[in-house]
Amino acid sequence: MSKQILINAFNMNSVGHINHGLWAHPRDQSHRYKSIDYWTSLAKTLERGLFDGIFLADIIGVYDVYNGSADLTLRESIQLPVNDPLLLVSAMAAVTKHLGFGVTVNLSSDAPYIFARRMSTLDHLTDGRIGWNIVTGYLDSAARALGHDAQAEHDSRYDRADEYMEVLYKLWEGSWDEDAVVRDKERRIYADPDKVRSVSHAGKFYQSSGYHLAEPSRQRTPVLYQAGTSGRGKKFAATHAECVFITATDKDAAKATARAIRQEAVNVGRSPQDVKVFVGVTVITGPTHAAAQEKYRDYLSYANPEAGLAHFAASTGIDFSRYDLDEPINYGTSNAIQSATQLASQKRWTKRHLLDELKIGGRYPVIVGDGSLVADELISWIEEGEIDGFNLTRTVVPESYEDFIDHAVPALQERGRYKTAYSNGGLRRKLFGAGDTLPSRHIANGYRSPTQQKHQDV
Repeated sequence: MSKQILINAFNMNSVGHINHGLWAHPRDQSHRYKSIDYWTSLAKTLERGLFDGIFLADIIGVYDVYNGSADLTLRESIQLPVNDPLLLVSAMAAVTKHLGFGVTVNLSSDAPYIFARRMSTLDHLTDGRIGWNIVTGYLDSAARALGHDAQAEHDSRYDRADEYMEVLYKLWEGSWDEDAVVRDKERRIYADPDKVRSVSHAGKFYQSSGYHLAEPSRQRTPVLYQAGTSGRGKKFAATHAECVFITATDKDAAKATARAIRQEAVNVGRSPQDVKVFVGVTVITGPTHAAAQEKYRDYLSYANPEAGLAHFAASTGIDFSRYDLDEPINYGTSNAIQSATQLASQKRWTKRHLLDELKIGGRYPVIVGDGSLVADELISWIEEGEIDGFNLTRTVVPESYEDFIDHAVPALQERGRYKTAYSNGGLRRKLFGAGDTLPSRHIANGYRSPTQQKHQDV
């Protein structure tokens, strides 16, 4: 059987996300992001299209590297303003039955004890459809807003993240046994005290002692997403992540990164199949190739490459406004997103090159054509790039998702590469076809009680 393609809608609780400037298009509705109806309508549309999930990005801080200010960021709404993504999930879950939710939360912003309850709550309310995109932060503006002088050094942020995960695993996996909740009204026993334990942690970055406040949810630990592909980021992903989001400009680059991540997973005792790899992509499609090309030209007339450059400046920590169009750029080392800096350095991109790369306002590969062409190209990425799926960026909302559903999805289904119905179970089971909880070979298994380990799916 041919490999089924996984699709997430890539979005953000904001006006602008990846493809900048398109908020000004007359048909774009992204300014309605403050409305519950905007999100519930989108969720129902995505479930109609059998999307695996909606992947919600987030940042703390603002993009103020370009020109040393946030002026362009504000004028073009480059992920500012931005609202909390977690608060969208309950509303979208209430109008869907299968759609998954991958939510970005910076671990610097919440104590692990509080965050553990928040995610368990969402896992309960969604009946096991919640995932967490683990980020360590990269903006100095965020660090200052949180009371620090600047971001901690890149690799040390991952050291802190490893310990954060340890606390979470103790709470999610070890505090409550699977059969701790009795709910016996006659004996007046809701939970068996012998099967619930306080957990303790005393580490370099975190100290915590207490019972997990939430009873076991369907997945216990949410599906774990991660997007770091630096050397240290790959090691973190190999240890913890189940779904890894990479940026790749071509299929060879995707294959190299996917292979490296999976080999790292094997090195820590996991299976290569334990990790799903997603690539960010922009798709513009229509009933015919000519219609799709016309729509692309229309979108380009509203897109703002300079806004995309301001976003990329924050990702690399480089103020590109200081460079002439063809002046060599000194990329050096970065304390921001190392993979972004390395990519630009390897390509030897000048400002002119970058603006061309960002002509649709974003830096992901762009596929333009009818449903058949789009399906063929996505399948080629899966096979040649050795990946599992895509984070589909939005352009003009909601029509970019509607066009994909109406034209690309049927073509993928005709080729046997996209599901025709949802399978049962929580998000983890849907993605991996096994159990709802983390497999025993995941590092989290070491934090389960002996009794609890017997209940886990292998």
